Amino acid sequence: MRIRRKSNTEKNLQNFTDFVIVEEIGEERQGTWRKFFSDDLTRELYVELGTGKGDFITEFAARNPDKNFIGLEMEREVVLKAARKIQEKNLKNVRLVIFDINNVDKIFARGEVDRLFINFCDPWPKKKHAKRRLTYVSFLDKYKKILKSGGEIHFKTDNRGLFDFSLEQFAEKNLAVSELTFDLHENEPAENIRTEYENKFSAQGFKINRCVVKF
Repeated sequence: MRIRRKSNTEKNLQNFTDFVIVEEIGEERQGTWRKFFSDDLTRELYVELGTGKGDFITEFAARNPDKNFIGLEMEREVVLKAARKIQEKNLKNVRLVIFDINNVDKIFARGEVDRLFINFCDPWPKKKHAKRRLTYVSFLDKYKKILKSGGEIHFKTDNRGLFDFSLEQFAEKNLAVSELTFDLHENEPAENIRTEYENKFSAQGFKINRCVVKF
């Protein structure tokens, strides 16, 4: 059953290769990403780390047609779901890349990215797994390489433990934190775009934590 599902996923992904990169990529892509969208190389480039089913990236891209968006995701089946949403909305400013976020600094050039989004990443709650958290200091060093000076991370999570840990990591790197809230939905701003996990956890009574981190 698993083999058949994977085979069907691979076959179906081939229908979206105009905006989904399924092949293995590396340093040869550095500095080239804006060329995949249009001749306007001045457009800001936003990257979502862990796109999931694509609710966030598709809505954000639809609201901001003048900006370019790249979604990185390892799970092929959820990439396929996100790809279908992009196609349904006829978005021209989104690309999906099947890629391991651990190597994010290998595919972007220094200062190539304007903004990173980290939405409801795996909290890795055990202390021995702290280094796997996407806000651990070693990841922040990678983000610093690819973000432009003054670039930002927009971070959301329902997990208060992860959020507190992340704030400590940001402080360790002397990063400025703004728009800090421990209950985003208490006075939810109109510009907030909910992810599928955000709706799920909020419905279960979990408060949503959010902040913006400037490099």
